[in-house]
Amino acid sequence: MKKFAIAIHGGAESIKPSELDKEKEEKYREGLTVALQAGYKVLEKGGTAIDAVEAAVMTMEENPVFNAGRGSSLTQRGEVEFDAAIMDGKTLRAGATGATRYVKHPISLAKVILQKCDHALLIGTGAEEFALRQKLELMDPEYFVTPEKDQAWRDKQQEGLKKKHEKMGSMADTVGAVALDMDGNLAAATSTGGLTDKMKGRVGDSPIIGGGTYANNEVCAVSCTGEGEVIMRGVVAHEVYAMLKYAGESLQAAAEKALHLHDDLLQGDKGLIAMDTEGNAAFAYNTGFMKRGYQEAEGEPFIALWEKEDQNYKSIGKAKKAKS
Repeated sequence: MKKFAIAIHGGAESIKPSELDKEKEEKYREGLTVALQAGYKVLEKGGTAIDAVEAAVMTMEENPVFNAGRGSSLTQRGEVEFDAAIMDGKTLRAGATGATRYVKHPISLAKVILQKCDHALLIGTGAEEFALRQKLELMDPEYFVTPEKDQAWRDKQQEGLKKKHEKMGSMADTVGAVALDMDGNLAAATSTGGLTDKMKGRVGDSPIIGGGTYANNEVCAVSCTGEGEVIMRGVVAHEVYAMLKYAGESLQAAAEKALHLHDDLLQGDKGLIAMDTEGNAAFAYNTGFMKRGYQEAEGEPFIALWEKEDQNYKSIGKAKKAKS
């Protein structure tokens, strides 16, 4: 049987088990399960890695518990602005969008940019007009605003200016997926609503190719999450690629080293998922908490939130090696 696999993430943040209520924890796990199934089904039917990562991310853009699409964090003006990117490891073509509004599925806009645009990155009104010409589904601004994110924005407005900017990194989650299809092609996709209380026009790492998103069939596919400015300046997604290709590291070691490179200068929440040419996945994060999942051909799905659950994924890896 031809191998294929998919890994997903729904964001990394610094949070303790006692700070997350059980109902929301269950919603996270349910959302991850739906996303993993959506991407896996595409691959199982012989679909492309590009279509699989798009399918997985689309479900999280529709799910208000994740910070992408509906449920995105609000800017200083109380509006939503999306960043997203998708990259084809076979062709090294990429599509990305930043500071975009109204588009129900930013990841689909990124995919259409990859497929039908001479440019790799479109932002703001230009991206919105392109989405309109491509007949992508648009929504009223109210569709994207959830009570939780509205309250978070209101809380920010009530804080003092200095205190507000010290806490600006809250709710900086991102969603993403990496996949290997039956033809041996890799792809990566990332989508986010960005930071709570960000400036209008702020763009994070997600649509920066090599920053928050990267895929190359020769080596790996990577999708990052966390504080965008830090990840962007560290070119973290490409660092994983470089650690694998030039330093000869294992996938997990490459992910960990890329994540912690220049830790003294690049401080903040960081996380990533990576997949190699064999369909192995790596999860790396410095938060103790990252919403994540993985499934390979005919394998059991892995869904996790907390660091202690990594042992369950390692057990999957051991079973995989024994089987081979």
